[in-house]
Amino acid sequence: MPSRRLLLLGLIAFAAAIAGVFIGRLVADAPKASETELHALLHSQLDLTPEQEKKLERIEADFAGRRQALELEMRAANVRLAQAIEAEHGYGPRVTEAIDETHEVMGTLQKETLQHLFAMRGVLNPDQAEMFDKSVVKALTADAR
Repeated sequence: MPSRRLLLLGLIAFAAAIAGVFIGRLVADAPKASETELHALLHSQLDLTPEQEKKLERIEADFAGRRQALELEMRAANVRLAQAIEAEHGYGPRVTEAIDETHEVMGTLQKETLQHLFAMRGVLNPDQAEMFDKSVVKALTADAR
């Protein structure tokens, strides 16, 4: 009987680890898809001035490094979550701590992505900003429809 429980617990831990990695990848990849769509909008449909282009390039370059660093943090947090699951074989304090860390990194990435979007929006004129806003809303609600 105890070995059966241990096997069940191991399967649950394995499933939780896979789910954690999947969720982490899903969240980390989501901003890229939205950002690609916004990037296309910015450079092909908004009729940007050369000055706007330069400002946007700086904003994008500044954020690219930060996003990469946060994505690396997310991968590391997922590894720690998997290690905690492997060590505890259940929903213990190390797993809880690792989940909290993963959520913190995901939240930071989301907040900084939005700050990046608002910085880009600040470069636009009112008509461009309106089109940009519609594209952001569309990108954020695409799966919800």
